[in-house]
Amino acid sequence: MRTGIAAAMGTARARFRDDRGQLIVEFTGMVPIILITLVLLWQAVLVGYTFVLASGAADQGVRKAVAAGAWDRQSRCRAAVHERLPDAWDGPARIDDCGTSGRDMVKVSVTLKAPVLFPGFASLPIPVKAEAGAAAEGK
Repeated sequence: MRTGIAAAMGTARARFRDDRGQLIVEFTGMVPIILITLVLLWQAVLVGYTFVLASGAADQGVRKAVAAGAWDRQSRCRAAVHERLPDAWDGPARIDDCGTSGRDMVKVSVTLKAPVLFPGFASLPIPVKAEAGAAAEGK
């Protein structure tokens, strides 16, 4: 019969043998949680990037519309918005109020749809809207 340290070492070895495979089980259980977390983070990045694209396109459209003067605002504004957007976001883009709003303002409203996981694959049902405005120069 063992006593003291030898007995403690024996039970520690027995416990270690019983824990074999524990790491594999824990790893297998954690992989789906880690993957789901990464997918959700990626989706948040895509939604944020969609907000950036929408506001940048609206700003670009307003700048081109103001610089074009009163006679060519609509076409220059729309062309600038489409030029600014990547192809995957340009397809479902909706451009409203591109041109003069009132007497002294030029306003643009751009509405995009955020993609699901990959640009060009599918879109979230939540629209991302950005508006921009500037003082009209050429009357």
